[in-house]
Amino acid sequence: MPPLGSLRPSPLVEQAITRLREQIAGGHWPVGSRLPGETTLAKELGIGRSTVREALRALAGAGLVKARQGAGVFVIATQPVADWPTRLRRAAVTDVYEVRMLVEVQAARLAALRRTEDDITAMRAALEGRRAAAEADDAAFIDADIALHAAVVAAARNPVLTDLFAEFAPVLREGLLGLLDLVDVRTDEPNHGDAAHAALVAAVEAMDAEEAARVAQAELQETLGRLLTRG
Repeated sequence: MPPLGSLRPSPLVEQAITRLREQIAGGHWPVGSRLPGETTLAKELGIGRSTVREALRALAGAGLVKARQGAGVFVIATQPVADWPTRLRRAAVTDVYEVRMLVEVQAARLAALRRTEDDITAMRAALEGRRAAAEADDAAFIDADIALHAAVVAAARNPVLTDLFAEFAPVLREGLLGLLDLVDVRTDEPNHGDAAHAALVAAVEAMDAEEAARVAQAELQETLGRLLTRG
C-alpha cells in the first residue's frame, strides 16, 4: 500500500476524512480489515492523534468503519450510508407516498383524539387557505394542500410524526407538481379534493378518530392511484 502522505494545514479534520475515505473506497483497506492504529495514521498523515480520532468518528458516523473494543477500528463498508433526506430525494415518489399514507392515516386518528381548539383554528385556516389557492397556479395550490395536511399532522401532538412529514414534504411537492402536469385534474375542478379535505377537518374536530383515519386513507389512496398510473 502506498504511503498516505502528509496533509496541508487546515482544515485538517476534513482533509483527513477525505484521505481516509479515498483509501477505503479504493480498496486499500478492504471490508473486514483493521485500520492502522491512531499513532500510525497520525504519523503518516502528519497530524495529531486527536485529529485522527475525530476523523475516525466521522467515518463511523458515515457507516464506513466501526470500532471494536480492544481490537481496533475495522472497515465495514466502502461507500457511506446515505442519510435520510438524501434517501428520500432519491426514492420514487410512489414509495414515499406509500409511507406518507402510513404516517398520515395514523396522524389523523391521533389528531382526532388529541386536537385542541388552537389546532382546529389552524386546520380551518389551512382549509380556507387551500380554497383561496384554488384560483392560483399549481405550485401555490399544492403548497396550500400540504399546509393543510401539515396542520392535521401537527394536531396529532407527536413530534416524530411532525418531523417525518416535514421530511416528506419537499419530495411530495415535486411529485404532486408532476402529477398535476400530467393529469390536469384542476382544469375542470380548480379546488380538487375540497370535499375530502373538509370532511377530514370535520372528523378531527368531531373527535371521530376512525372517521378521520378513513377519510385520510381514502383521499391519499386516490392520489397514490393516480401516481401509480401516471405517464
